[in-house]
Formats: sequence, C-alpha cells, structure tokens
Amino acid sequence: MTRLEYTFKTDTLFKMLFVQNPDLLKRLVCELLRIKFESIGQFEIKNPEMPPESLDGKFCRLDINMTVDGQLVDLEIQVRDEKDYPERALYYWAREYSTALPESGDYKDLPRTVIISIISFNQFDSPEFHSEFCPLEVNRHELLSDRMSLHFFELKKIPAQPLTANDKLLLWLALFKAETQEELEKIKALEEPVMEQAINAYQKITATPEFREMERMRSYARHNEAAALRHARDEGREEGMEKVAKNALKEGASVEFVQKITGLDMETIQRLAQ
Repeated sequence: MTRLEYTFKTDTLFKMLFVQNPDLLKRLVCELLRIKFESIGQFEIKNPEMPPESLDGKFCRLDINMTVDGQLVDLEIQVRDEKDYPERALYYWAREYSTALPESGDYKDLPRTVIISIISFNQFDSPEFHSEFCPLEVNRHELLSDRMSLHFFELKKIPAQPLTANDKLLLWLALFKAETQEELEKIKALEEPVMEQAINAYQKITATPEFREMERMRSYARHNEAAALRHARDEGREEGMEKVAKNALKEGASVEFVQKITGLDMETIQRLAQ
C-alpha cells in the first residue's frame, strides 16, 4: 500500500481544491444535503481567501462558507477528536446565524443556517454515518424552527461494501476517507466523471509549489498549536500536583512521602512546605 502524502482531509488541500473548483464543491454540497444539482439557482463561496497570516496562526479554521439559495452553509473538515466537537459545531452555527442579521434587520429575516462537518472519528453511539440535528420539542418532537441544521458525516462508519458509481454520496465520503493511492485508484476505476475530475484536481493541486508552501506553513502552525496545548496541560497538571502536595504537607506528611506521591522535585516541595 502506498500511503498518500496528502489526503482530501488535509485542510489546506480541502480549501484550495474546492475554492478553485466551485462546480465540484456545488456537487459535493448537493450530495451531502440531498439537493438536486439542477435545482440550485444561487451558489456563492463567501470566504475564498487563504491569507498567509491566517495559515500561520494557531487554531485557524479552513472552513468553506457559502450561500446556497439564500441559506448559509458552512462546510468543515475535522480530523482530530478533541472531545468538544458538538459544542464547537454549535458555536460555529451560532456565530454564522447571529452575524447574518443586517443592521436594522428583522429576526424573521435571519437565514436558514447549516453546518456540515465531515469528521474522521466516531462521535455518536449509533451505526449511522450521517446524523442531522435541529431544535425539537422534547416530547412532541415538534420543530421549533427550520433555521438550524447541523449535519455530521462520520467517515469511520462508512459501510464496508464495494463502491458503485450510483451512490455519489458514498463515493465522496470514500474520497475523503482514502489514505492510500490504491484507494484513490479504486474510486477512479469506476469511471464516474465527477470523481475523476476531483482526483485529477487533487493531483494537480498537490503538485504545485503554492500548495506545498501553504501546507508547510499550516503544518508549522499545527505543530505550534499542539505544543501550546501540551504546555497548557502540563502547567495544569503541575498546578494540580502542587495543590495535592500543599494539602498533604498541611496534614503532616513528610516531604519524602509527598515527593513520592506527586513526583514533584524536592526543591518545589520544600518551597511549598515553607
């Protein structure tokens, strides 16, 4: 198996590919939301830019924000399970929805706002790979409003069955899930025109110096982000151990015993004891 250097889940590639090929993005959104391609009258990417200063910044999102026949649609790729994704998706929805109200506008004019998340981990305790959430009354299941819709596509739950050219949604998701050159070749061998176009666009973009420089900057930012999170966790762990040490010392424990149970250095324990 030949592992891909970059996959369709690589956020810089994801953004570049679909911004440069809006027809492919439109077809992807149609499959994800089960909309007929021919029925869409208005389709616009609202945030096509990828400024270097954002790529190099920590905690940067490379989502794609669109208007689709008056709806706000935000498409996001999430690879790492950071245990807070439902809350983050709600935050993304709230931000998009609340900022769509024009000055002196009426609340009834707020647009339907849809967040689509393609995620590379299992989020829900269910076998379905697609989940949609909207605000419902708890007992009657009555819809409060159609202005809120959150879609999650869990790549790990895609059925392990032979792909066919007829199921375009599974083909798209298989493309995002693919980790090897052989997996891409299997999809391309189906000779489905849209998939061939997507794979050709992928190969063209990943060969460009522009993409490789952007990915280098983004990789550096991801490394810094991971280091920042690790540093914060380490600081929190040390602070917690110091609290344990203080409490143990107050109860009369010896510095040797406290050092053994907390792993703190003796100098720190002696400082706390004073």
